[in-house]
Amino acid sequence: MWLETLRWVVVALGVLASASPIPTPQLGASIFADLSPAELRAVRSFLLSRPELGLAADRGDSLATNSLFLVELQVPRKSQALQFLSGGRPRPPRLARAIVVFGEQAQPNVTEFVVGPLPRPSYYRAVSYPGRRPIPFAARPVTLLEYELMHRRLLELTEPLYRLLRDTTGFWYHNCSQRCLTFSDVAPRGLGPGERRSWLILQRSVEGHFLHPVGLELLLDHRSRDPRRWALQQLWYNGQYFASAHELAWRYEHGELALPRPPSPERLFSTYEPRGHFSTGTPTAVHGAKVCEPQGKRYRLQGNLLEYGGWRLALRLRSSAGLQLFDLRFNGERLAHELSVQEAAAFYGGSSPAAMQTKYLDSAWGMGALAHELAPGIDCPEVATFLDAHHLYDAAGPERFPRALCLFELPTGVPLRRHFDSDFRGGYRFYAGLEGQALVLRTTATVYNYDYIWDVLLYPNGVLEAKVHATGYVHATFYTPQGLRYGSRLHRHLLGNLHTHLLHYKVDLDIAGTRNSFETVDVRFENISNPWSAGERVVQPRLQPAAPPERAPGRLPLRQGPAPPTGPRPTGGLGLSWGLLAGRYHLAVTRHHEKEATSSSPYAQHDPWQPAVDFESFIRNDENIENQDLVAWVTVGFLHIPHAEDVPNTATPGNAVGFFLRPFNFFDEDPSVASRGPVIVRPRDPASAPAAVQRWTPASPGPCVAAEPFTYNGTYGQE
Repeated sequence: MWLETLRWVVVALGVLASASPIPTPQLGASIFADLSPAELRAVRSFLLSRPELGLAADRGDSLATNSLFLVELQVPRKSQALQFLSGGRPRPPRLARAIVVFGEQAQPNVTEFVVGPLPRPSYYRAVSYPGRRPIPFAARPVTLLEYELMHRRLLELTEPLYRLLRDTTGFWYHNCSQRCLTFSDVAPRGLGPGERRSWLILQRSVEGHFLHPVGLELLLDHRSRDPRRWALQQLWYNGQYFASAHELAWRYEHGELALPRPPSPERLFSTYEPRGHFSTGTPTAVHGAKVCEPQGKRYRLQGNLLEYGGWRLALRLRSSAGLQLFDLRFNGERLAHELSVQEAAAFYGGSSPAAMQTKYLDSAWGMGALAHELAPGIDCPEVATFLDAHHLYDAAGPERFPRALCLFELPTGVPLRRHFDSDFRGGYRFYAGLEGQALVLRTTATVYNYDYIWDVLLYPNGVLEAKVHATGYVHATFYTPQGLRYGSRLHRHLLGNLHTHLLHYKVDLDIAGTRNSFETVDVRFENISNPWSAGERVVQPRLQPAAPPERAPGRLPLRQGPAPPTGPRPTGGLGLSWGLLAGRYHLAVTRHHEKEATSSSPYAQHDPWQPAVDFESFIRNDENIENQDLVAWVTVGFLHIPHAEDVPNTATPGNAVGFFLRPFNFFDEDPSVASRGPVIVRPRDPASAPAAVQRWTPASPGPCVAAEPFTYNGTYGQE
């Protein structure tokens, strides 16, 4: 469901004039620009040159090394940025944020550094999260190397299960070259701090392997830095638990297992290849409607500065969490300092251990670095402007991700405004309308099975919409009768597990300055005496004044949902303060603090019990939020009960959520009156004469076709 509109409550303050020249818009936006490949390489080279860090240029096959995991822009402090943008202070130094995994030392940990100044770094300093405790080694994100080592270890650990898997599935893991099995892992990795043990779902390695579990789930303890010490702690097969692979193999060899029916040869149901027919016979083997730009683009992109109609903003795609916009203005007025994606969570239920353990916090996988190539004509119109991204995320150097973002103007299919002014005698006085259009900024994040499509839409009437679509493959487990309490049977051996998606945003609103207040307005019904008819009563709506700030915490709860669970509190269970609190409120409003730059962290997924960022502290400190620099933390989401139509993929219709920022008595009138797109039609006398059509754009824009053939590469790699 849509989040109710956030209303702009304005506290107007004068803007102090400055004798210093105000930076040009393009120069101002550049302080928020992502690091270039040259800057990424410079940071990497500088850190590798520091002997005291002991960083390995190539970590090889060992987890017991000191390695550089991430380099991205360190966003300037808000105070520095605003002073520069207003022309009052020099340009802030350009800095980088670096994450280093120290796996070689006796007490391994993860440390974050600020490195600068760019383009030629000369210093670094360690930074810490509130509480100043080191980030535990077990809380680190999983790297490609760790996944490769998990695969190698499973080749050994599944040897006793070779015959079972071969006979019952036709696929196997140990000693496999064809008809292989693969795995998906779930998180968090354990039941308490310091643990690193993951439930793995074995699946057939076919197209759409997420929909092909074979009924075997493995609990792998991979806490040690030495993979030779990794071991299977438990196994789950077709509804039963086993202490070891040898026990499961022995039970199979002696005929003591309840075995699922083997899959019958059939067409792969998880593929995108067309099958079946529509009943009407209308053509689908031809192209459908397309977006076109008959007279060129009506937006401008200079570096990372985007301008469209009255809108101007700076954009970036940060490796750690994805889309981030800064200095959002309309007709020169700053409306927000920042709008950014913070987290994407998905909480599952199920009867298998992997399903009941799955509580995903996707920023741990680097959502920005999972923005793979967008396909022209499918992901974005062919006429879109495509932007590449460069990341240094779990890699030996900068990697180029082509077409990671796109920009395009979209006809909304509904007029922005229109009116037919009837004369109520079979004619009309005038007709006027303005076609509906919006500029769309889009990127994606494919986190394993799910694809999130992140959109920001800019409308010419000063409205901004943030929206996310969920698509991709459902996270599914092996079907057992007990599983029907937690989802739907999608295929013979496939259960689609119910889950809740929560998408979390930061909106640092600066409406006419940084001194804002939070206000809610309720509509109540009143039953009053009719003042113009004695003895009669009138029922009508009225506005309910907001409570005083000291009695009105900046939180809007979710609508009433399922009853909370009863019974004893779990011990050693999942204490996801972020999920509980961010998911409890549509909106939480706090005062701006530099130490509260993000509501989550890359470490929350693997140590949710002692999170590096404690979002609860943001909204429990009871600070005064009247006439302050305020930040809105917005959560949108939906419950997904998978169904047969989610095969092969979850479709986007009905699986989109978001929120609007709408002006509320901010402008004197609808600012879209500045558009030259309206059409006004007035009748002439006599009525049979052609109507007078008034417009400010050409009457016929001409044909609009895409001459370029479809191309797609899909690869990314080191620069």
